[in-house]
Amino acid sequence: MAKESMKARERKREAMVAKYADKRQALKDAGDWEALQKLPANSSKVRLHNRCNLTGRPRGYMRQFGLSRVTFREMALSGKIPGIKKASW
Repeated sequence: MAKESMKARERKREAMVAKYADKRQALKDAGDWEALQKLPANSSKVRLHNRCNLTGRPRGYMRQFGLSRVTFREMALSGKIPGIKKASW
C-alpha cells in the first residue's frame, strides 16, 4: 500500500490540473510559451500518474477499473466486481 502522502500528493496534482486546464489551453492556443512556463509545474497533465483507487499502487494499473492488477484479482476472486469471473477452458 502506498503512503498516504503519495496518495495526497497525487490528489493535489489532479485538483491543480483541473483548476488550470482552461488557462493552459488558452495560452497554448495563443502561443504564449513564457506565460505558460510561469504556471505551476504540477498543473501540467503530464505530471499525473495513474494510481489504484484503493491501495495507491502506481504500477500494474488497469484503466477500465481504476485498480491495480493485485487489487483487481483479489476483488474478482471474491466476487466483488460484477461480471468478472476467472477464465477456465
